[in-house]
Amino acid sequence: MPTLLLTGANRGIGLGFARSYAAEGWRVIATCRDPAAARELSDLAAASAGRVAVHALDVTDGAAVTALARQFKGEAIDVLLNNAGVGESGYAFGKTDYTAWAHTLDANAMGPQRMAEAFADAVARSTKRTIVGITSLMGSMADNGSGGYVAYRSSKAALNMVIVTLAVDLAPRGITAIAIHPGWVKTDMGGPGAKLPVAQSVANMRKVIDRAALAESGKFFNHSGEELPW
Repeated sequence: MPTLLLTGANRGIGLGFARSYAAEGWRVIATCRDPAAARELSDLAAASAGRVAVHALDVTDGAAVTALARQFKGEAIDVLLNNAGVGESGYAFGKTDYTAWAHTLDANAMGPQRMAEAFADAVARSTKRTIVGITSLMGSMADNGSGGYVAYRSSKAALNMVIVTLAVDLAPRGITAIAIHPGWVKTDMGGPGAKLPVAQSVANMRKVIDRAALAESGKFFNHSGEELPW
């Protein structure tokens, strides 16, 4: 049975990934900051015949990431899916909240790096050997024509660089690292104006993840499969 390690699994895209992989018989290690409040994820785990296990994890807490890695020492993880992240309401220029910006960078870029460092051995033991970063087109410097949202944009640009660097650093171990833009998805973060249902975004991204190989490592993909500009 292949294994998925998923961060930010309690709602939106993360919950959609947990449902999708569990439905296909994968073992899902589903993490979120507050499992007690994650009712839908808990219900999924209860109905999964043991395939879905929920663990408390804040990716900004290095000690917690290390402790979770110890629980799975010696095991194999086929896909490490870094989905956890925070958004930004959009600060007007001159009113930047630098404390919030630092937290956004920590969660969206440093968190995936912590996870990769803690679980690289487990990923290398697996058959699929894939690390995924759920990023955003807002992290593309080539695509930025509207400005604003500097905290979120910079955090996703940083995540993109994390993925490119992981692709180089982990290539000798046969690990593929890719970044995927999920589209504008109907979630709490995406807002009511979003057009893409969670299930469709996840299904599209699953195709990109399933085909991922070393030849594509270090690339930035749209959910629909085409390569995006950095």
